[in-house]
Amino acid sequence: MGEDDRQTKYIYRFEEGSRDMRGLLGGKGANLAEMTTMGLPVPPGFTITTLASAEYRRDGKMPESLLREIWEAMSDLESARGREFGSKDNPLLVSVRSGAPVSMPGMMDTVLNLGLNTETVQGLARATGDERFALDCLRRFVQMFGNVVRGIPTGDFERILESAREDAGVTTDHRLGPDELEQVIDRYLDLYRRRTGEPFPEDPRHQLIEAVEAVFRSWDNQRAVVYRRHQGIPDDVGTAVNVQSMVFGNLGNDGGTGVLFTRDPASGDPLLYGEYLQNAQGEDVVAGLRTPRAIDEMAQTMPDVYEELKRLAVVLEEHYGDVQDIEFTVEGGELFVLQTRTAKRTPAAAVRIAHDMVVEGVISREEAMMRVNPEDLSVLLHPSIDLAGEVDSVGRGLPASPGAASGKVVFDSDEAERMANDGERVLLVRPETTPDDIHGIVGAQGILTSRGGMTCHAAIVARGMGKPCIVGCGELKIDLAQQKAWLGSLELEPGDLITIDGTTGSVFAGEMELVEPILTSHFRTFLEWADEVRVLGVRANADTPVDAAVARDFGAEGIGLCRTEHMFMEPRRLKAVQNMIMANTSEERREALAEILPLQRSDFVELFEQMHGLPVTIRLLDPPLHEFLPDVAQLKEEIREMRASGAGWTALAEKEELHSRAVGLQESNPMLGLRGCRLGLTRPEIYEMQVRAIFEAMIQVREDGVEILPEIMIPLVSDVREYRELAAMVRRVEEEVGSVGDHLVGTMIEVPRACITAGEIAAEAEFFSFGTNDLTQTTFGFSRDDAEAKFMHHYLTEGLLDDNPFAVLDEAGVGELVRMGVDRGRSERGGLKIGICGEHGGDPKSIDFCHRVGMDYVSCSPYRIPIARLAAARAALADADRSEYR
Repeated sequence: MGEDDRQTKYIYRFEEGSRDMRGLLGGKGANLAEMTTMGLPVPPGFTITTLASAEYRRDGKMPESLLREIWEAMSDLESARGREFGSKDNPLLVSVRSGAPVSMPGMMDTVLNLGLNTETVQGLARATGDERFALDCLRRFVQMFGNVVRGIPTGDFERILESAREDAGVTTDHRLGPDELEQVIDRYLDLYRRRTGEPFPEDPRHQLIEAVEAVFRSWDNQRAVVYRRHQGIPDDVGTAVNVQSMVFGNLGNDGGTGVLFTRDPASGDPLLYGEYLQNAQGEDVVAGLRTPRAIDEMAQTMPDVYEELKRLAVVLEEHYGDVQDIEFTVEGGELFVLQTRTAKRTPAAAVRIAHDMVVEGVISREEAMMRVNPEDLSVLLHPSIDLAGEVDSVGRGLPASPGAASGKVVFDSDEAERMANDGERVLLVRPETTPDDIHGIVGAQGILTSRGGMTCHAAIVARGMGKPCIVGCGELKIDLAQQKAWLGSLELEPGDLITIDGTTGSVFAGEMELVEPILTSHFRTFLEWADEVRVLGVRANADTPVDAAVARDFGAEGIGLCRTEHMFMEPRRLKAVQNMIMANTSEERREALAEILPLQRSDFVELFEQMHGLPVTIRLLDPPLHEFLPDVAQLKEEIREMRASGAGWTALAEKEELHSRAVGLQESNPMLGLRGCRLGLTRPEIYEMQVRAIFEAMIQVREDGVEILPEIMIPLVSDVREYRELAAMVRRVEEEVGSVGDHLVGTMIEVPRACITAGEIAAEAEFFSFGTNDLTQTTFGFSRDDAEAKFMHHYLTEGLLDDNPFAVLDEAGVGELVRMGVDRGRSERGGLKIGICGEHGGDPKSIDFCHRVGMDYVSCSPYRIPIARLAAARAALADADRSEYR
């Protein structure tokens, strides 16, 4: 034994720890210790630390001193319970549960009733006076041990149990008598022997060590790895192991087990929410094999226990200052708390709970903002099912997680993951989900199960991920072997489209129409609190009055990017745009542009009216002209068909000319070709028309009393001389139009050279807006479409990149260029207005960076506005915290 081995403490009794030791004891162990010191009814036990887990994962074996500490702790546990581990007369049974520092519900393993064998089961029967109960405990233990420790599929055990139920003519396990259970156990033990090549271990000490090692190993099982990746949890954290004296909810109808939330985790309503099963053990609730009862029914079946449970709910929520998810067992009418943790909740509930706890004086506004993940708000902003057409549902289950989703039916999690990676929208349809389905749940748009309750695995995981989910849909019959399901008269096969409404529990055939969400007063108030804290402004990327109206309703403080090319793409004016492209001379182009001018002016008038009193940044035409023409191959095929059908000479000549011009505009690399300011410099008539339309619209709306603050943005500048020439054009058109009022002229910084020469450009430009989509492409040398289609997934899974740089701004590379651009620009022009208008403007991590480099605003799509408002507030709060330690 080495010196380090002697000095390291690997085990803490529950009475030795506290909630502040989460990193060492894991969340479950720390909370069990905290509740023990609070004097709450917690069955005694001890926690094996995450340090032991790390050493086991490193060395592949337990430290020798850990084994000694385990037996010392077990001796203390025997004394506390007055029972002996392995006794044939009054045996001590324990549970062995995982408990990571970060909550990972259902992702790792648990073994219950450990310590039973063919001899101790008789002692348990004598001690309790209930042979059937003792045999049921042994049956459960053999199944859990065989699955968790030795990897025997649960389904193999379940088939034996189902056969026994059929033979006995019963529908539930607790109706099986002692004789039937003995037969089930014999078949279980035979299955174990055949699958492992050795008999089931009779020695309880051997069982315990194997179970602890299995829980250590479960940190690296597939579902845990997938969950950590999805939740952004580091792989090196590891799990603690909790060994706890068993209490039994399956001794009779004066016992039971359940899960209680101190507030509704789906809506946030301040009401007790949960379920329980009488005469059951803990896994019966989450496994979804029996339909549980609502927690408030306990007021009739176990009134004294219910009152005590209500008292504990208040105590624990007040103590932790947050909504609690409490697991409990009732043995012989006595309540025991097995776990409490901060409850997973839907985004809607998160906002409601944070708001209410501020109003109640439990937490501050700042704490409330740090409790809500900005990314989760997106779930509240998406459409729900439009039932105006009075379409009847084809089935109904329990509304486990709100929101609506449509997709193709998939019965297999592997297939769901594969199809989702291919870009298909799928719904995972299962009898029930288990932790092994995590990758399918991650890929699916929503989940539908035929069994389970509101606290089963599918419900808890879906709520945590913000995915729509319906469980316990009893009408749904699934045959996994045939890959078919039946919902009433509707037969479903893989690939069939259905829609689920996780808010109501309704299932619909086909793909339903959706309606926009209605934001609650709690949501709006919460975001108003965020607005009081944040420093960054939040604008919208919006090209139409409809987009602008949505953005303004979501709290946008202006438009940070109006892409005028989207106006050109409108079908009614595309022909005029194509005529402009086909023109051979400047005069012909101006003639074609004259048709577009009133349309473009009208666009700006509507946009200015919608954004009355707020700034509007208008980017002049950016994409290459070939994007406005039909595809070359398509044109070639149309010409072939016209010739074959004897089309008229004039029509054929026009089509051939269009083909010729499209071919002439083709480029080897159009994203780096004739686009942006290069287009404005070589085809100045286009930008002149757009600027004229802006100025004429300004005059028109100001005459009508509309206050407008336009900002004209010249794209893709890489040299100050490009900017200088086009800015001069803007001033020239302004002189021609007349007095137009206040406005700014600036540029989009989207290539590395612009960042490097930002000082020179800022001497001329009145504002910068970073276009980080193109800046990312030109910095990495990536074509976004090709990168994301061909190798980005490999880079992310192999750890070559931490994040997709088109989704999360790359601080080390692109970010350094942005920082350089900000610093050099403001060193030349102190009051330079600076923003960001790429997709990064709606990403919380990127928003934090924008705050730190001192930008004035971020701009994002309308439906990301609330996310950006909260993320900007959290960035300001985090920056204030960082300042305390500088």
